[in-house]
Amino acid sequence: MEKLVYGGDGLARKNGLVVLAPFVLPGERVLVETLEQKPDLLRTRLSEVREPAPGRVAPPCLYFGRCGGCQYQHADYEIQLELKRSILRETLARIGKISAPEEIRVISADPWNYRNRSQFHIDGTQIGYLEAQSNRLCAIDHCPISSPKINEVIGMFRRMLNDSRWPRFVRSLEIFTNERDVQLNVLETERPLARRFFEWCAAEIPGLVLGDLEYSAAGFIYRVSGGSFFQVNRFLLDPLVDVALEGSRGEAALDLYAGVGLFSLPLAQRFGRVTAVESGGGAVRDLQFNAERADIAIDVRQMNVDSFLASLEMVPEFVLADPPRSGLGRAVIGYLARLKPARITIVACNPATLARDLAGLLAAGYQLDQVALIDLFPQTFHIETVAKLKL
Repeated sequence: MEKLVYGGDGLARKNGLVVLAPFVLPGERVLVETLEQKPDLLRTRLSEVREPAPGRVAPPCLYFGRCGGCQYQHADYEIQLELKRSILRETLARIGKISAPEEIRVISADPWNYRNRSQFHIDGTQIGYLEAQSNRLCAIDHCPISSPKINEVIGMFRRMLNDSRWPRFVRSLEIFTNERDVQLNVLETERPLARRFFEWCAAEIPGLVLGDLEYSAAGFIYRVSGGSFFQVNRFLLDPLVDVALEGSRGEAALDLYAGVGLFSLPLAQRFGRVTAVESGGGAVRDLQFNAERADIAIDVRQMNVDSFLASLEMVPEFVLADPPRSGLGRAVIGYLARLKPARITIVACNPATLARDLAGLLAAGYQLDQVALIDLFPQTFHIETVAKLKL
């Protein structure tokens, strides 16, 4: 195998074809089985590792290789971090034609039991994740990347699923926890659930809250309502905020795609005026509540980021943007290029769209000052990046 690519697969070349195989490491010699062949691409299934790489380890999870949640459990954690750094650097170069700074900082923590939020699928009396590249259920009794409280709740749901009171039309749900309280969000159901279902869950699951969850991070308490986005790694919330905001102080700042205010509240300690822009109604209400409780003045705007920037005349000194996987996009890049704030920090969960966005800002005259990889998703291919630009 030549290298790993974003998405978790290893890449090799044979007889003019690009060969992709899961659960491999660079330098390994493996036997694979063909799943799909295209004119220039072969997708395969791993059959045998004939010459393992030095960084290969035994996956601790019984479901690894079948469950679609993790891709890297077969790699020593230090190897995972180096692989992600290489993939990030290669993606920036290939898509954005960007030469990343010589040093890409890597911030990491405990690679197990880190998730504070997990989504599960249900089939009959079984709960679990979907299998890789499939809609079939991989039933589980625990998840080693989810927090102890989530694993406790998994056990309770496994028992409740065998109870006649469980509604058989529930297809998927989400558990979010601060390790004391638990928020249950039903994601997919064939018809509305009666309140008595949630009351039954509250009686069975210690700490279940029927409504908002409160989460402590970055020196603040955040109310997070059902459906509002919040970062999933319980160990790296504070380091993420610290890295994104370090060295940033001044008079005016923007927080774009602000969510419930994870960055907005700390920004208000560093800047005289902070404007937070968020389109989701629930998240906006949470953000306003969180700011008021902290006695912090933040100008909260419920609107799309591109619409907000299109009419903005004030030039902020600093812009923090934490966009979805689709990235900032051409319109937002254009508006930022027109405004020309002195510094821009992007918190990105997709290196491909980050490369595209950075290329647009570099073309507008910005310099890529720092890049940090925050490993919010150990054991998986996902890469969280903090990229800092300056004029």
